[in-house]
Amino acid sequence: MRDSLALHLALFRRQRAQIARVVDGQTDAFRSYEARYRRRTASYRRVLPLADVHQRVLASDVVYVGDYHTLPLAQQTYLELVEHALTSGRRVVMALECIEGRHQTSVDAWRSGRLSERSLLAKLGGDTDGAGFGPGAPLRTLLAFARRHRLEVVGIDRRAQGERSLALRDAYAAERIARAARAEDRPLVLVLVGQYHVAPCHLPAQVERALGDDTRRGLVVYQNAEGVWWRLARDGRMGVAEAVELADDTVCLLNASPVVCQQSFLDYLEAEAGDSPLMDRGASERFREMAALIGRLAGVPVVRALESVEVATVADGDVLARIQRRGRFTQAELSQLRRHILSRESSYIPRARTAYLASLSLNHAAEEAAHFVRHCAVGSAMEAPRTASEAFYARCMEEALGFFGSRLVNPRRTCLGLADWARRFGESRGVERQVSAFVLAHKAAELEAPEEAVKLLPLRKDRLFHGVSHALGYLLGDRLYRAFDEGRLAKAEVRALFRDPFADARTVYFTWAERLRD
Repeated sequence: MRDSLALHLALFRRQRAQIARVVDGQTDAFRSYEARYRRRTASYRRVLPLADVHQRVLASDVVYVGDYHTLPLAQQTYLELVEHALTSGRRVVMALECIEGRHQTSVDAWRSGRLSERSLLAKLGGDTDGAGFGPGAPLRTLLAFARRHRLEVVGIDRRAQGERSLALRDAYAAERIARAARAEDRPLVLVLVGQYHVAPCHLPAQVERALGDDTRRGLVVYQNAEGVWWRLARDGRMGVAEAVELADDTVCLLNASPVVCQQSFLDYLEAEAGDSPLMDRGASERFREMAALIGRLAGVPVVRALESVEVATVADGDVLARIQRRGRFTQAELSQLRRHILSRESSYIPRARTAYLASLSLNHAAEEAAHFVRHCAVGSAMEAPRTASEAFYARCMEEALGFFGSRLVNPRRTCLGLADWARRFGESRGVERQVSAFVLAHKAAELEAPEEAVKLLPLRKDRLFHGVSHALGYLLGDRLYRAFDEGRLAKAEVRALFRDPFADARTVYFTWAERLRD
């Protein structure tokens, strides 16, 4: 197995475990439902050209498209299939799980112009400004497409809880899909529903029962099924296959790795105020835009350097190899980089002139853009050898400038305050509790005995070293931004900070901490 695939698989397993820790309440019925889906998507029969999938869509009456709710690319792909369906000349219906059937009257009022889009989104509980992470964010895009093409939109979901919730929801959706499909003009109905639902034994089987004697030809289109993706990767065919056919004549489209799908969900869980997702294919361009913006304010020329900077994302399976090619790293350093990637933390790697975006968060990308600007300003001083305590405070300052830069891009971004850290100390366990303790102790020492603070540094354990310096840096960066926004910090001072090599990082940190103290 190639190293890149092994790294991707390790990251997938870590993220799967992380998701499992936050998604609770799975019933026996859900586990059985999931198992049936996984058995049907464990492998593939043959690779298909994308044109073949489009032909199958046109030859069908009901197309079930699997959705990964937090992945915008999943909804975009659905709309591409709808667009191809329009070439059939048949009436096309969009049947959407993201709309509950009880809101159908409001949807119809919106279609007829009697209800504004904003009012409809408010009723549906969606994002009224079209920004942000999560399953509500793509709704506006879906509705805009439907309005532009004057398509009927049918809500197919219902609220249900308990052991039978999946069966009840499938039965309800099936009745609504069947009602749309059995119309006299025989429309082409494209269903967008969670991936597990589209397994033939789930929603499609329920629709067949609901149709009774009114037979309709169905097609199941999965997206990025994990079993299929990993099988293709092991066969060395990932990256060349856009679609595959499975054993039961279903098809699977391949446009994002399982790691990227997971990451979209984790980004949704961890999203901060004002944050929004970058599209993977536009991440590099947005990074450059943000670096140029921060560079202008910091007075650092970045235009030429932007031509050579590399922007890698979690979607790049060969990210470690790409970093290695762009800089000389020892095996120990590569092992550390691998651990960093597995920790799901973004970073700017000066020696490789590479920004690694572990998530597609605007805030995190802006941070790394600020680190890149900083590298353009001070060059190799960013990686200068330091004593352990000096390295700690240098990292605090780098994190402060990164957070400051991210707030220039997103002024709404928030930062954990001391009250939040105190609450975390009381509620958390393990490393998180230890980080909280060190943060609180250090901030107290800054007030009462700065000379004693150095004795409180967690210098021997990497996770504590990085966690505490990260937190202290964010706190200082937040205060830097507030002072700048309120006119208490001049632009010339910001520019001097970005160009400071931090030869005496401890003094720099305490000077600014004292000056910006509330």
